[in-house]
Formats: sequence, structure tokens, C-alpha cells
Amino acid sequence: MIRTVGTTVRGIRAPIVKQGDDIINIVVDSVLKAAKYENFKINDRDVVGITESLVARAQGNYATAEDIAQDINNKFDREIGIVFPILSRNRFAPILKGIALTGKKIYLFLNFPCDEVGNPLMDLDKMNQLNINPYIDCLSEKKYRELFGERVYHPFTGIDYVQLYKDLTINNDVEIYLCNDPKMALDYTKDLLVANIHNRKRTKEILKEAGAEKVYGLDDLLTEPAKGRGYNPEYGLLGSNMATDTKIKLFPRDCQYYVDEIQKKFREKTGKLVEVMVYGDGAFKDPVGRIWELADPIVSPGYTAGLEGTPNEVKLKYLADAELEGLEGEAAIKAIKERINSKDDDLIGDPESLGTTPRRLTDLLGSLCDLTSGSGDKGTPIVLIQGYFDNFASN
Repeated sequence: MIRTVGTTVRGIRAPIVKQGDDIINIVVDSVLKAAKYENFKINDRDVVGITESLVARAQGNYATAEDIAQDINNKFDREIGIVFPILSRNRFAPILKGIALTGKKIYLFLNFPCDEVGNPLMDLDKMNQLNINPYIDCLSEKKYRELFGERVYHPFTGIDYVQLYKDLTINNDVEIYLCNDPKMALDYTKDLLVANIHNRKRTKEILKEAGAEKVYGLDDLLTEPAKGRGYNPEYGLLGSNMATDTKIKLFPRDCQYYVDEIQKKFREKTGKLVEVMVYGDGAFKDPVGRIWELADPIVSPGYTAGLEGTPNEVKLKYLADAELEGLEGEAAIKAIKERINSKDDDLIGDPESLGTTPRRLTDLLGSLCDLTSGSGDKGTPIVLIQGYFDNFASN
């Protein structure tokens, strides 16, 4: 039989998952039901992705603003400096609401001209015209307004995030500054909460070396279980998301257990070795809006062993245009298949792999899953990827 299709991706519909539901059987049964009704087979090395929110909901991994306030009070005695949070209504705003419940004085330091994932606080061209140096300058809220106006709206959400964050505090007991050197926060307080995501370890180290007295991160909050609240021992509040007006959903725990058990269940029911991963935000960037999608601390907090590593692929265009230039038709196809089948196990630095994507498999697959399931009303929190590990020489 002639192979005419490569990788295929299906969004799998699932029931509405609530706290306490058996997520392992729900995932397996949903995929097998889809296979039956859509008339496709499960194969070895198919990949099943489960969105992190499905796992977190089944775990009941939720917390309230009051839970956040209690942990802040446990860690900070007086004022608190919050360093480099992202600009987000559903990511950081609920956390700030909880911090504000403590009644502590807040110093809020925001990156500019955009946050860590690319959300803008100002127009880059205007910043250059005003001779503002983002490496050394620090703008107070008053100066920011004088230079850029009383309302600076995000181009996609239409939100003025400086005003939004100010409105979330109690009695406006907050001072907001725009800077990119975390050490500038030490001019106002020695007690700091590091709120950036991907650079958090470096930011913590810089502040500690510069003389900060207390340094915690969002990943240090709600890391332990307490009666009636969610927690995450590895990521804390990182990866959390607004669930309702009164609570947030945390990043799921124990993901390795779930993916291993789901893989085992597929093996029992189908005889096939299916790879499984839990995925959050995809790791891709919008080239027009320049916003990086990855607001979670990691794309995949849990995956089976077969998804470790990076792709090991030759570049077909390179082979066709360079090494096999004199061949055509079936002869060229045969030669390319032979080259693929004889490729080395490690192609790093090999010209044949020039231009292939040097990224982790979980980041690539997680991005594909995230784009497929979306974050709206598709109702497909499970994604089945087939043929991803096949190549042009596969039958």
C-alpha cells in the first residue's frame, strides 16, 4: 500500500471533568471511543496529549485569594516588593488580588517596554524617540503617564495593565515602577517576591547577591497542602490561572503518575505502546504581536520516557537539492529513503540535519497540542497525534 499521509492530529472530545473524576479512564475511554466512531486504529508511538487543566480539575487543585494572602503573611512581615510579573488578567491579576488582601504596602516593578512574554506597556518607537534607555532607566508611574498618556491600552486585550493592577490593591497602597534591573527594587524594600517565570532563578540570585533580606518567588507560594486548598510542590503559583472570580486553578501535581498510568492502560486495552504527555501553553511566538505564548513554567510537566530528547532528522530539501541533485523520479525517492534508513543515531552538527528544528520533542508536541485544542470552546482537551515519529521512508 502506498503511504500518502504523514502526521495527523485529532482533537478528542471528552466529558466535562470535575474534581474527583477518574482522569485516567476518562482519557483512555475518550480516545478509544473516538477511534471506534471515526474508524481509525491506535498504533505504537501514537502520542496522547492531555491539557494540564483537565488534570488539575480532576485533582481539585484550586486556591483562593485568601489562601494566597495567608501564605504571603507567613513569609513577609511588612511591605513587599513584587518583581517583574507578566501582564495578565487571568494569570497575575488574581495573585495580586490575594497579595493585596494582606494590607501590606506593595512596590510593583514591571518590565518595559514589554513583559517577559512580550505584552507591551509602551510603543517601542516612541520609547526610542524619547531617548528612554530600558537598560538603565527607571520610570515612576507618574513619569510613565507624563510620557505615554493617562491610558495605555494593550493592543489585543484593550486593557491598561498599570491601571488594572493599581485598582486591585487596597486603598491604592501600591507604588508602581517600570524598570529592567531587579536591583533597583532594593532602593524601596529588601523583602521581595520574584514574579517572572522563565528567568526567575537568575532574578532571585541577582537580588540575593545584591543584599535582599527576603527573596521568594511565585514558585515558593502554596507549595504545601493545607486544609481545603490546592498546592503545587514544584511550581507553586506558577502556571496558575483564574478559574472563577473567587479562586484560581493551580498547575497540576504528580503528572508523571498520570501519564505512566494512562500509558499502561492503553497497553492493556490495545496492546500498543502509546506515548502520553500533559501539556500547558505551547512554546511559540506570534510574529506580528510579538507575544510569546508560554506563560506556564514549562510546556509539559509530565511525559512518558519515549518523548525524551530532540528530533533526529535529516533535511529532505538538503538531500534533494545537494546530494541527490542528479537523480529524478523513483530513483530519487529510493535514494532518499535509503539515506533516511541509514542515518546516524545522532545527527548533531551533521550537514544533513541543517535547518531541522533543534527543540525538545515535548515542546514541539506540546505546541502542536495547544494549537489543536485551543483555549476556548472547542471541547477537545485531549489530543491524539499519529505518525509523528514516522518519516518519508516509513511504510
